[in-house]
Amino acid sequence: MAQKDQLDQETFSCSICLDLLKDPVTISCGHSYCMSCIKGFWDEEDQKRIYSCPQCRQTFKPRPVLKKSTMLAALVEQLKKTGLQAAPADHCYAGPEDVACDVCTGRKLKAFKSCLTCSASYCKNHLQPHFESTKLKKHKLVEPLQKLQENICSRHDEVRKIFCRTDKKCICYLCTMEDHRGHDTVPAAAERTERQRELEVSRLNIQQRIQDREKDVKLLQQKVEAVSRSADKAVEDSEKIFTQLIRLLQKRSSDVKQQIRSQQETEVSGVKELQEKLQQEITELKRKDTKLKQLSHTEDHNQFLHNYPSVSQLSEPTDSSSINIRPLRYFEDVTAAVSELRDKLQDILRDKCTNISLRETEVDVLLSEPEPKTRAEFLKHSCKITLDPNTAHTFLSLSEGNRKAERMDQRQSYPRHPDRFTKYWQVLSRESLTGRCYWEVKWRGEIVEVAVAYKNISRVGNESGFGFNEISLSLICDTDSYKCMFNDIETAVSGPLSSRVGVYLDHRAGILSFYSVTNTMTLLHRVQTTFTQPLYAGLYVGKESTAELCKLK
Repeated sequence: MAQKDQLDQETFSCSICLDLLKDPVTISCGHSYCMSCIKGFWDEEDQKRIYSCPQCRQTFKPRPVLKKSTMLAALVEQLKKTGLQAAPADHCYAGPEDVACDVCTGRKLKAFKSCLTCSASYCKNHLQPHFESTKLKKHKLVEPLQKLQENICSRHDEVRKIFCRTDKKCICYLCTMEDHRGHDTVPAAAERTERQRELEVSRLNIQQRIQDREKDVKLLQQKVEAVSRSADKAVEDSEKIFTQLIRLLQKRSSDVKQQIRSQQETEVSGVKELQEKLQQEITELKRKDTKLKQLSHTEDHNQFLHNYPSVSQLSEPTDSSSINIRPLRYFEDVTAAVSELRDKLQDILRDKCTNISLRETEVDVLLSEPEPKTRAEFLKHSCKITLDPNTAHTFLSLSEGNRKAERMDQRQSYPRHPDRFTKYWQVLSRESLTGRCYWEVKWRGEIVEVAVAYKNISRVGNESGFGFNEISLSLICDTDSYKCMFNDIETAVSGPLSSRVGVYLDHRAGILSFYSVTNTMTLLHRVQTTFTQPLYAGLYVGKESTAELCKLK
């Protein structure tokens, strides 16, 4: 009877909308459609001026005049009154991502449940015997599973109900007598119970870490506000002092204000970067917690045990031990130095007119400590840097976790991005650099450039080259020499050639140094300036060359 109903549904359904015919029309080839469906189909063929049947593809010219089939319409209405239903809606059928009913023939419906005992999935209609048969009622029904056959041992065609702790895999009872004889085996349900307890402990740890990180984020926000308030107060105090010497020190007042704002930007940038990392960690922990929660409700022991090791792993937490808030104290050295300058200036001006630099009067916000001497001292300031694929030239290939750049002969399949260099074979780091940082670059080939640049360096034209402008500086490593490039001026650099170059940055003090790293550290070039923005590490890679940001312990 069910087969007869299904036949009737197909007989009186429109092959375009898959629903019962509405205002049915029959065209000359004998096939019938809804009036609106066939009109819409032919409207799309107006450009060709040749009209065809969607089923048999018979063509008509000119476009046929459609008239409602009154007899067919009456028959459909009568069938509706007798209880005939339309064919299943299109969304009821299984798509590529859905679990299909294993019993359906032809176009399969979506599975409503999977049976772990039968190792098959069923739609609602074909699932009915499991609710009616006394024997089938004992079967284990779960939500539809894609890889249900993985529960069956491919060798013995038996359900995998045992977990081998020795090989960490699910097996059938026959496997325990053969390849797994003598192994530590337990029922899969028992292993699941034990792992479930571990899962709950992991979730508790994650939730605690989430709370800790949320507290850290709040502390960082307080630090941002404290830095800003301190900077505002320092600017206000400095301007009050400089008004007494406005005719002589107007330019210096502007310089101090700019320096404070620059330092504020540097401090806040570093804090917000850490804040962003912690927020990302919170998001990742919440995502991990959701996955663990979903896994804890998985009814299939095999799927649980298969997925548990990868889902339960946690990444290393972000170090937040450096969070320390000092309200209104970040820039107090500025105010003190300006006050001292005011007191001493009149005596100085009696003798001579002097250019007073902020560095000479120690107005720098946090005076730099002495530069490291040994490699061990430099490594204390080592920082983890990775390359940003969105900036890499399309002829550069990135590898080793985006730490290594290699010049290729063929263009790489990077997506379009406004940050990508288009003229020179260059790439910038993903991380911004502030404070005191040290990193090393291992290189080989004909020519490699180790550089630093501001984020706003051009990505197109000659101005995009490292060292061709005022916002980047490059150390050129050649097969037989070093050169320094800044503002399109090349300077020869002497020192022992090495395949490893160290870079030391003290952003607050405005110090940038390049070293040849062998058994000792040999200074190649040092720059003393004022950095007004966070810096980014850069690499230029010539033909048949590679450059890699080293992992430093």
